[in-house]
Amino acid sequence: MSFRKSNWVPVVTGLITKGDQVLVGLRPDGSNLAGYWEFPGGKIELGETPEEALKRELSEELGIEAVIGSLQFATTHTYTDTGILLLFYQIPFWKGEPKSIHHSELKWVTLEEVTHLELPEANRKALSRILEATGL
Repeated sequence: MSFRKSNWVPVVTGLITKGDQVLVGLRPDGSNLAGYWEFPGGKIELGETPEEALKRELSEELGIEAVIGSLQFATTHTYTDTGILLLFYQIPFWKGEPKSIHHSELKWVTLEEVTHLELPEANRKALSRILEATGL
């Protein structure tokens, strides 16, 4: 049996909730998966812990200073030859109002609304776990 070496990308995601809503951002034109709604976050850089990476990503993407809560769950997904390891963290508190720095648009959505959004396949596959983790 032979095994093919895969490329794996570790990604952190923040589940930011307000009442019965969760924050999502629209991926901008010209980016990978443009036009899809996603939960804010990004790639872990070399030398970063997942929590450091998420704190940095939320600052860069949303302009907020976030308190990174507990890891809610982890999952994997494969896009062609690249594997994605997704780590979903709860964001219990943040300072500042989220702004659309990276995304074309930001919006707060309810459970009903999030299920109707165009989400990347990795998020769609984990949607029931995301909703459970956010309490929506």
